[in-house]
Parts: sequence; C-alpha cells; structure tokens
Amino acid sequence: MSEASNKLPSAFKRTIQEQLGAEESQEFFQALEGNPQTSIRTNPYKWNADNPPGLPVPWATHGYFLKSRPSFTLDPLFHAGAYYVQESSSMFISHILESVNAPKGIYLDLCAAPGGKSTLLSSYLGNDGLLVANEVIKSRANILKENVIKWGLGNTVVTNNDPSHFEDLEGFFDLLVIDAPCSGEGMFRKDAQARNEWSPEHVEICAARQERILNATGALVAAGGYLLFSTCTFNEKENEENLRYLTEEFAFEPVRISIQPEWGIVETEVEVEGQTYFGYRFYPHKVQGEGFFITVLRRPDDAYVLPVKKQKDFKHPFLSRSGQKEKVKELLGLENEFEFYELKGSLFLMDSWYAPHFEQLTKSLNVKYFGVELGKVSGEQFLPTHEFALSLIEKKGFSKLELTREQALSYLRKEDFELPTSEEGWHLVTFETLPLGWIKNIGNRVNNYYPKDWRIRMK
Repeated sequence: MSEASNKLPSAFKRTIQEQLGAEESQEFFQALEGNPQTSIRTNPYKWNADNPPGLPVPWATHGYFLKSRPSFTLDPLFHAGAYYVQESSSMFISHILESVNAPKGIYLDLCAAPGGKSTLLSSYLGNDGLLVANEVIKSRANILKENVIKWGLGNTVVTNNDPSHFEDLEGFFDLLVIDAPCSGEGMFRKDAQARNEWSPEHVEICAARQERILNATGALVAAGGYLLFSTCTFNEKENEENLRYLTEEFAFEPVRISIQPEWGIVETEVEVEGQTYFGYRFYPHKVQGEGFFITVLRRPDDAYVLPVKKQKDFKHPFLSRSGQKEKVKELLGLENEFEFYELKGSLFLMDSWYAPHFEQLTKSLNVKYFGVELGKVSGEQFLPTHEFALSLIEKKGFSKLELTREQALSYLRKEDFELPTSEEGWHLVTFETLPLGWIKNIGNRVNNYYPKDWRIRMK
C-alpha cells in the first residue's frame, strides 16, 4: 500500500474493500493518489458553440475536460458567466434530464450552493421554466446568488431556507434535486481535509441529516415529476439505504437511466416491496471524475398537485408589483411580456407566465434574489445594475465597448484604464462580445461600476 493510500482512514478502506473486493479496491486506492481531472460546463446562451474548450464529457451535453487547470480568476470569460467550473461526475444530471425528457416547469435545487447544479438546471429550463435555488447557509447562499447572476438567464429564484420551510409547497415542483450534504468521501482525491474530517460517526451523522431532509421534502414533487437524490460519497448508508428509506416513506416509481459501458458508471439496485430501484455510482478508478452517487425517481400520476392561481392583490412585507411597468419597458425597449417588482426602490423583472408561482413562493420562503434586477428609474433616466449587465436581456440604447484582455482584467480589478471612447454616459463593457459590466464616462473621470465585493485581487 502506498503512502498516500495509508493516509486514508482505515475504517473507510475496510468499507471499500467490502464493496469492491481486494483487487479492485487497490485500483480504487491508487486512483485516489492521482491528479483530479479539470472540467467545465459551458453556458449555451453565452459560449460560442463553434469553439469547444476541450474534449467532451460523454454524459454531459455542454461539459468538457480541460488539458490543464488554468487560472480561472484571470479569465474574463469566467466572470462573464460563459462557463462554470464543475466536477464532471455531477454533470450526469444533464444526461438524466435528457434521458427522461424531464418536463420543464418549476424546479427546486434544495441544497444548491455554490451553484453547479443550479446553473445546469437553469440552462435546461431556458425560457420555459422557473428554478428555485435554495441554500440553508447564509454565506453560501451569497455565493450561489453571485453564480446565478453571472449565468444570466433570469429564470432563477435564490432562497435561503431550511428544508422544513417548504412544507406548504407539497406537490408544487416538477423536479426536485437533493444533492445532500454528505461525508465527502468522493472528494478524497481533491481535498485532504475531507479525509481528516471523515469518521464512521460522521457518516452516521450525515446519513441521519439526509434522512431528515428527505422526510421534509419527499412530498414536494408534483404528480408525474421527478426527484434526483445525490451525494458525493461511496458508502451504502448515505446512498442505497437512503434510497430505500425514501421509497418506503413516499410513493415513487423507479426510473432506469441508459448508460454506455465505456463510461465506467456502475449501476446498483435496491429492492423495496417488490420494486427494483436504481442508483448510479461514479468511482474514480472507473470514470474521469470524482466520487458521486445519484438515483432518479418519478412521482406517480395520481399524486397531489398544488394549484397555483394568479393573486389579484400581491401583498408582501418588502416586495411589490411595480407601477412603472410601461415606463420601464419603454425606457429599455422591452417587448416581451414581463412582470415587474420593486424592492428597496430597485426594479426586478420576471417572465409573466411564472410570476404567479413566484408570488406563491414568497409566502413561504426567504428570497435572496430573483429574475433580473434591472436598476432604478430616476426621472427620465435609468440607472442600470450589474445584474442587468450580465443578463441575457438586450441592452437597447446603451453603447458597447469591447475591451482587450488587459483592459478587461483592469476593469475586473476596479483599476483605472484607458477608455476606448470619449463619449460621455453609460457604456456596457464587453470581452469577446460578452458583457462584463458598466462604466460611466462623466467627462473628467470614468466611474467603474463593477461590484466591489466581486473585484479580482490577483495580479
């Protein structure tokens, strides 16, 4: 046994040996000594499809393996939301959505930070659905919000809630993703701290926490909808045993996903009351990716569906429907049907068709961000936000300034740089045609409106 594998907890090694056998477990331990593969998932609404960044991840439409790990912090395209750095195994959700032809509608990513699965779900939904991206830990919810804003699709509501807070939304969601907090065994190759924190007791704690989450949210899926439960761990207690618990407690039908043998994904089975349910395991000695487990379940057609009706009068302690709808549409040249909301004087936009769903969500949940924050109206002028800049909404009436890489990095650091125009007013600065944010030339100086908390500190 090598020095690196000796650092693995002995109880963990015994578990793997029982799962895989003596010979295969040695291959597994050796794989944990290797370097992890860097992968990204491109934003199909921003990335140039004619320019693939690497070799494709076989189970993810927009996933790619990179030859080496660059400095993402110093890549303006990363800050423009052109791609997300995501572990390849978790991109399998893309294959699941396409395999079952998941109905587009109202989705919930329950444990969403930092945002990998949320941005994937957002891309899949496009203009045909609404995603609730929830994170229970406030600081992580802020990171999630930032990544959702960069992605720019405007079809997401970021919330900061405990799973128990969703109890009034039974039968509300067409798809529920629970990427549950786990013991992190699948991160042993990438994260030495994960090894140090692991113990059999920690596994028990994580399994119990996952069971609590499943118990609180298993009924949220509407009739005909899907539930995806996943972890980044290997043990059966957090995976197959929780699958068993979920299917014993709630009515779900099994779903089997087609996989190619060359992918190296291992299918497992769980028998519950004469039904066979399926799980999919990613082992680092078999796949180009880290440890991962996922199962897919379908809610029966006779399950409950929560009715949603448009409220005549929307009442909320902080939010209100905006009375400036027509004025804003005229100022910005917006043609589609949108609903506008005001929060602390700032205007937010959402597609009209899922506004009733959003308003119903606000009765139960602590909303951190939603749709696209456009900005504020000041007289006949409009003061745009950074969120508006990064969104896919067309910025009519604003000039665009294409920056070089050096200029773009100076902008992202909030440094002074030579402005490629003398024209006064608001300008949308871009890199490779993708928006990075706003500047305003007021004659004697240029104001850089890149968010202070987001600025690059690396040189």
